[in-house]
This record gives sequence, C-alpha cells and structure tokens, in this order.
Amino acid sequence: MTTANSRAADYPIEALFLERWSPRAFTGEAIPDADLRTIFEAARWAPSSYNSQPWRFLYAKRDTPAFTKFLGLLSEFNQSWAKNASMLIIVLSKKAFTPPGKTEAVASHSHSFDAGAAWGYLALQAWRSGYAAHAMTGFDIPRAAIELNAPDDCRVEAAIAIGRVGDKSILPEAAREREKPNSRNPQSDFVFEGGFPAS
Repeated sequence: MTTANSRAADYPIEALFLERWSPRAFTGEAIPDADLRTIFEAARWAPSSYNSQPWRFLYAKRDTPAFTKFLGLLSEFNQSWAKNASMLIIVLSKKAFTPPGKTEAVASHSHSFDAGAAWGYLALQAWRSGYAAHAMTGFDIPRAAIELNAPDDCRVEAAIAIGRVGDKSILPEAAREREKPNSRNPQSDFVFEGGFPAS
C-alpha cells in the first residue's frame, strides 16, 4: 500500500495525498507572486455545480498592512503560529448564481461544498509547490465579513495560513506536540453502500 510521512493508506492512492499535511510551524519567508498565482490557479480549476465557481479568496502577504489586519481576525492561539506564515487567506463562497440560459440568480445549495473543493485543490498545489497550507475556523467570522467588505451574498468559510514548513521549536509548547501528520478514520466509518446501516 501507499506510505509517506509515517502514514499508510489502506488502498493504493497517489503519495501526494499522504505527503500533504497541515503544519503550524512556518519559516516566515515571503512568497513570490509567481508561486502565489500558481497556488490560486489550481483552485481555479476545481469542479463546481453548474460551473458556478462560487469561491472567493481574499489574501494578504506577510509584512503588509493587510497581513496585520488578517492576522488580527484570528483567535489568539492561531495568531501565535500564523504570524510566521507567508500569506493569510480568507475563503468565502457566493451563495447564489445565475444558471446557464437564465437571467435571474438562484440560491446555490452547494456553494460551501464547491468552495471546499477549491480549497482542496489549493492545498495540494501549495504542497506540490513546496508550501504547506493550514485551514482554520478559529477566527472572528462576523468581524471578517465586515472588515473585509464581504458582499451580503457571500458566506465567510475559513481562514488559511500558507508558508514553507519551519522547525516546530518556534511554536508555543502546546502546539509542538501536535506538529506532525495525523491519521484518518477508516472508510468503514464514513462509506456505506446503499444507505446508512440500520440502527
């Protein structure tokens, strides 16, 4: 079976899925625009319902006033490690779309689902490009919507820190112990043929 990063898949998959993980220790080096654009380009090609592409990415590169603003939206614990990221991102999803051949917008049932697919593509491309991406919901979501001028038809989904993996010794002690790739539940916990088992 496929193995990488002290992880083992139960069935054959590409090693990239095991290699990618979500560290908190980053080196603090700047991200070049070319790398930034490659990472967002991967997200651009994610699948979405009706090809509506509801994802929206707001970003701030380190050592900019915007980075300070984005960092200030995070919880105190997340600020303690995300301050060393190369870039912070807030992901939103557009809650309505105009179907092909129509002129009126309708509510999208899958806007969050589709934005999640784009996040997955982004995370894998970041890893392939030599960076790590760590998504989080530990931030002030209502304040993020206000301070980042989110339109009413967008839902704030998550924050993401991106950077080159650093040494875990720079982390607060509570985070150092968790700084390793984690495992996953077996398929038997979440894959069911024909419906949920009878209880």
